[in-house]
This record gives sequence, C-alpha cells and structure tokens, in this order.
Amino acid sequence: MARAQTRSKLKVSGGRYRPSRGKKKYELSGFPATTKLADEKRKRVKRVLGSNVKTSLLQVKEVNVLDKKGKATKTEIINVVENVANPNLVRRNVLTKGAIVETKLGRARITSRPGQEGGVNAVLV
Repeated sequence: MARAQTRSKLKVSGGRYRPSRGKKKYELSGFPATTKLADEKRKRVKRVLGSNVKTSLLQVKEVNVLDKKGKATKTEIINVVENVANPNLVRRNVLTKGAIVETKLGRARITSRPGQEGGVNAVLV
C-alpha cells in the first residue's frame, strides 16, 4: 500500500472523513533516509516535483560546525550522544535535526535535516 502525506481520515470528534478521490502521485511520501554515522559518505539523489532534485544523505562522517563567533569548521563526528525526538535513534547512530553529537571541537546540536538537505550543519552547545 502506498504511503501518502494527506489529511487524517478521522475528525477530532471521532467521525470519519469520506474521501472524494484516491491518492495523487504528488501526495505520495518516501521512506525516511535515516542518515547514519559511518566512515564513508553515501547519498541518494531523488527527483521531486517540478523536475527538481533532492539529495538525501544515507551515511556521513563529517559535520560543518558553527562556533559562537560565527566561524564554520568542518570536523569529524565521533558519536551520537543524545536525541530528544527518539532515544532509540541514539543507539542506532542516526543523525536527525536536533540530535546532539560529539565532535572533535566538542558537543554540537544538528540544525540541518540531513535526510532532506544533503548536508549536516551544527552549532556548538
């Protein structure tokens, strides 16, 4: 069955919305990229609406870290320390927006969406 990004079929009251049509191609959703911490960089290029291209990272080892002065430095990720969204992602070393990672410069919070933007940016905590 196809996964779609559509409105819920249930109302707040518990009643049902009766669909007037089926799913459209542009409403279909993809599977999550689950960007992992690995030694080599792997990415996937996907065609999206309007013949545009979206790059999603599958594996990555480096991150662009912004310090307090505003200087960006590319450094290596050592480990995923914390993820408020889902603690299970820490055990699997999955990088998401808001995850805290240990780098050579110190701890940093990821500010980009690696599975959708094709890069990993972070800010020192």
